[in-house]
Amino acid sequence: MIYSLSRTAKRAFWLLVALPVACWAQAPIATTPSGSVQGRVVADVAVFRGIPFAAPPVGDLRWREPQPLPAWSETRQSVSNAPSCPQKRGLSLEGGGDPGKLDEDCLYLNVFTPGTDAGTKRPVMVWIHGGALIFGSGGLAIYDGSALARRGVVVVTINYRLGPLGFFAHPALDKERPGGPANFGLLDQIAALQWVQKNIASFGGDPAQVTVFGQSAGAQSVLALMASPLATGLFRSAIAESPYGVPSHTRASASTTGTAIATKVGLPGADASMEALRGISAERLSALEGKGLSLAPGFVVGDPAVPMPLLEAFQRGREAAVPLIIGSNSDDASVALAFGIDPAQLVQKMGRARILVRSYYPGVADDRQLGRQVARDVVFTAFARRIAYLHSSKAPTWRYYFSRAGSSPNGAGHGAEVPFVLGTVEPCQCLGGPVTQLDKDVERRMGDRWTAFASTGAPAGSPTWEPDNRSRGWALEIGDDETGRPGFMTARINAFITGLNLVGRKN
Repeated sequence: MIYSLSRTAKRAFWLLVALPVACWAQAPIATTPSGSVQGRVVADVAVFRGIPFAAPPVGDLRWREPQPLPAWSETRQSVSNAPSCPQKRGLSLEGGGDPGKLDEDCLYLNVFTPGTDAGTKRPVMVWIHGGALIFGSGGLAIYDGSALARRGVVVVTINYRLGPLGFFAHPALDKERPGGPANFGLLDQIAALQWVQKNIASFGGDPAQVTVFGQSAGAQSVLALMASPLATGLFRSAIAESPYGVPSHTRASASTTGTAIATKVGLPGADASMEALRGISAERLSALEGKGLSLAPGFVVGDPAVPMPLLEAFQRGREAAVPLIIGSNSDDASVALAFGIDPAQLVQKMGRARILVRSYYPGVADDRQLGRQVARDVVFTAFARRIAYLHSSKAPTWRYYFSRAGSSPNGAGHGAEVPFVLGTVEPCQCLGGPVTQLDKDVERRMGDRWTAFASTGAPAGSPTWEPDNRSRGWALEIGDDETGRPGFMTARINAFITGLNLVGRKN
């Protein structure tokens, strides 16, 4: 017992006990090439918020590639979220939470790490938020990386330009930069990954072990990064949660949208100058509503970052040969309802084809429910399978189907897996009821799988998660438990993929 020790020994004992506490009590500091940043410790995780990774994209830098960041000399306080990128107020409330302050000066990221000891070389996971490329923020509470960091990885969450400030084309911009960029938000993501390569060692991370992962538009961004020649070598593995088979835009169609935007804000359409366009407030541009005024949720094809459609890039084997996890949710079509699409009308528009389609959904008689499931499978399930079998010829690929529905009668909605992956089930209060032990079990298993993948390049765990390929159609269903599904939905998915191929040939 300590009470039997000498006075000197007691003092030495308490010094040894207090030393780690004193070290953690000090605010952690990381030194980057741009300057030092000071974060804070939250429940044994060093958290740095609001670190800039590029110069503010304002004034003449609006609709330009992210520019290098000027260095700073004094230690920068990085303890609170930076502003989120401009977006229409209210959209993010239904898709993750309140983005807080909005400002065009928004190119910042957050780092969550078990410790800033350089040389530790922990795996790094870079999260790209969803939101149809028009809303969201890397600083939302549901995307807090602390829980994953406690598993021994370094987590980075990022902002990127959204809406017409992030994805834009216009005749004046083409004149200013012929063949120049249009996917500025994607270029921001690439700049953030370049920042990780240069700086993450200062936060205890290994730049050679970077996994990029995201959901919805974030997952679509992951696929775009895999296919982009500008992102080569910036990450080792990738996770795409509910990417969607929605076509992107040609430069011509995007320019038509840009012209409509110019007209809407009172400028002379295609004749508007870049000076005039850059003079319109970010708030006004982000609040625009109406048909033909948005490129959401697709990219612009034909610039240096996205030289060809994503599906074509995978069909031609142009994507990075990195291990991939890809999957979808059992009610991903819930996002269609959020955008005002009536699933029952989708069934009616099928005409005679709905008789064949019904045969793939035995027991589903209600047109609305049938439309909901068809929309899910065409846009999400079949697209994930298609990308999986195409990519499997280049690198190991695993596919999942998330069906943990909780209290929802329709299944796991679009984005339902996010808090389970990031370990934010309790703090997000987004399950529609009290968190159960089963919820915690699913959260633990998904966190184990995702961090194992980031660490080793394979999603270890029990039961064994078999890789997918062109012939097998294998998926891991993640519900109340985990179940291997060989030949998962093969008949209907193959029918949809064949149908989409035929439509593509006709067009």
